[in-house]
Amino acid sequence: MPGRHYEDFRVGEVIEHALRRTITEADNVLFCSLTLNTQPLHLDEEYARGTPFGRRLVNGLLTLALAVGISVRDTTEGTLVANLGYAKVEHPKPVFHGDTLRVQTKVLSMRRTSKPDRGLVEMEHSVFNQGGEVVCRFTRTALVQVRHPEKAEAAA
Repeated sequence: MPGRHYEDFRVGEVIEHALRRTITEADNVLFCSLTLNTQPLHLDEEYARGTPFGRRLVNGLLTLALAVGISVRDTTEGTLVANLGYAKVEHPKPVFHGDTLRVQTKVLSMRRTSKPDRGLVEMEHSVFNQGGEVVCRFTRTALVQVRHPEKAEAAA
C-alpha cells in the first residue's frame, strides 16, 4: 500500500499531490443526488443565473470529499485507522463545472496515542483551481498505524 505510517510523516512537510480532477456537471449532479441535496444553486441553471455567481456552483462538500480522496494515496491509504475529524473548513472561492482541482497537504502536528500501534496526524488540505486560487481549505485529523509498535513500547 502506498499510504504512510505514523513514522513516515514530518511536521511542516508539504505534500503536492500529483492526482488532479476536472469537475463535470455529471459529478456535481450525481453527488447532489446521492446526498439528497436539492439546493437549486447547484442544480438549477436558470435559478443560478439570478445569483451573484451567475451560474451553478459545484457542491462544496464534493470539493471537500474530493480533496480527501486525492490525498489518500499519498497519506493514509492502507494505514488509516480512522478519520477523527474535519475542522476549519473554508471555501474562499467558488468551484464551477469544468474547473480542474489539485490538492496540497501540510502536516501540522503529530502525537502518539495511549495505544502503541497508532498515532494522530493533523493535516491541512488546500484545494486549488486551475488558476492557482484556493477554493477550499480545511484540517483533517487522522488516526494512523505505527509501523513498529513494539519498538515504541520498548522505548517507553
